[in-house]
Amino acid sequence: MSRRPYVRQVERSWWLHHPRYVAYMIRELTSLFVGLYCALLVVGLVRLSQGHAAWDGFVAALSSPFGVVFQLACLVFAIYHSVTWFALTPKAMPLRMKDEPVPGIVIVGAHYVAWAVVSIVVLIGAGM
Repeated sequence: MSRRPYVRQVERSWWLHHPRYVAYMIRELTSLFVGLYCALLVVGLVRLSQGHAAWDGFVAALSSPFGVVFQLACLVFAIYHSVTWFALTPKAMPLRMKDEPVPGIVIVGAHYVAWAVVSIVVLIGAGM
């Protein structure tokens, strides 16, 4: 005689009851916006290769109210994604130097320093 295994019924919103899971799901959602912005940059490169008129149309679309709101939303989501990843880095990639563990704050701080340096280089390169 064969018995069917017990399968527990799980609600679709089970993750909404646990703050850690909510934060995880929000972080995963932010990666979609980061990916969309990367796709937008690729479209910009294609428009740039198509000539001056195509590039002007692309810049006009980015300058529209919807374009500005989309870019600001992408910026906020990218910052949230980066900050949460930096906080997870010591757990995901524990480092040891001379058989001693590197404190998590040093790892996170190094990420923020690298982020600041890259941002400054990009701003200088952009002429700001």
